[in-house]
Amino acid sequence: MSDAVAELKTLESQGLSELAACADEPALRGWNTKFFGDKGLVKAALAGIGKVAKDQRATFGQEANRVKVALESAYATALDAAKEVALQASLSGPGLDVTLPGRTPPRGRLHPATQILRDIYRIFGDLGFQIYRSREVESDELNFELLNMPPHHPARDMWDTFFTTTPGAILRTHTSPGQIHVMREQCPKPIRVILPGMCYRNEAISTRSEIQFLQVEGLVIGEGVTMADLKGTITAFARRMFGPERQVRIRSSYFPFTEPSIEVDIDWPADDPNRDRLTKGTGWLEILGAGMVHPTVLRNGGYDPDKVTGFAFGMGPQRMLMLKHAIDDIRLFWQNDLRFLGQF
Repeated sequence: MSDAVAELKTLESQGLSELAACADEPALRGWNTKFFGDKGLVKAALAGIGKVAKDQRATFGQEANRVKVALESAYATALDAAKEVALQASLSGPGLDVTLPGRTPPRGRLHPATQILRDIYRIFGDLGFQIYRSREVESDELNFELLNMPPHHPARDMWDTFFTTTPGAILRTHTSPGQIHVMREQCPKPIRVILPGMCYRNEAISTRSEIQFLQVEGLVIGEGVTMADLKGTITAFARRMFGPERQVRIRSSYFPFTEPSIEVDIDWPADDPNRDRLTKGTGWLEILGAGMVHPTVLRNGGYDPDKVTGFAFGMGPQRMLMLKHAIDDIRLFWQNDLRFLGQF
C-alpha cells in the first residue's frame, strides 16, 4: 500500500471518529465545513493526486472516491439523526398556549421627506394650488433652452448636469421644465400649480448637498398677476410652515427664467439655540428663490406676455426639514438608518 493511499485511510478514520463525537446539528455542520469546505481536508487530499506516481494514480483515485463517498454518507446519516432528535425534543417540550396575546409588530411610518411634502401640499392646497407632476428625464430644450438658456449660455453653469447616452436627454436639474409642460397643456387658461419631484445634479456629496434631492416648484399665470401677489403667497406659506409670527425678507437675485428675480428669507426665533449656526449670525434664513416669469418663458409656453403675467418659485423640502429639526447632514435622508427615521 502506498503512503498516499494510507493517508486516505487515516483521513477516513479521523473523519468518522470526529463525526461520532458531534452531539448536535451545529457541530455536524462545523464538521462538514472542516472536511468538505472549500479549504477542507478532503479537497486538500484529492489535490495531492499530482504527487502520486503515475502507476499508482488509478488506485489512489479509486480509494479517494471511496473515502469521499463513505464520509458523505456517514455525514448525511448523522445529520438526519440529529434533526430527528431535535424534532422529538421540540415536540416533547411545553406546549404553545395559543390564547396568549401575540407580539405587536412595530408600525411603519412615513419617511420625513414625505411628511414635509404633505405639509407643503396641504398649505398650498388651502391657497388654491393644484399638484402637477412632470417627468424626471428631460430634453435639453425643456430643461434649459425654453427656460431662456440657449446653448452656451453662462447661466447653465449654475446647474451641474447629468447627461445620458441618448443625445439631448438629461436628468432634470430642477423642476422648472414642468412650467413649460403645464403651460402648453393649460394655455390659454389661468394656472395655479405646484410641481413637486426629484431633481439630479452632478455635485460632490457632502453634509449640505446631494446628487438627488426633492424640489417643489410653484407657478401662477393669469391676467394682472403682480409681485404683490407673489409676496403675499410666499408670506402666507412661510407663516403656515414656520409659525404665524415669522417675518419675511425679500432680496434681489438672478434666475434666467424670472425677471425680476428674488430670494426669500425668514427671521429665525432668537430663543432657538441653533439660530446663529443656521443663520450664520444674521438672524435671517433663506427658504426659496422666486420671481416674475420671464416674458420669453411665457411666450415659449404659449402665452402672450403682453396680456398675462405670472410668478414662479422653487423650494427644497429636505432643506426646510433640516431647518425645522436642526438636522445638519442631508445624507441622513438616504441612509435609511432606522435610529434616525424613527425620530419622526
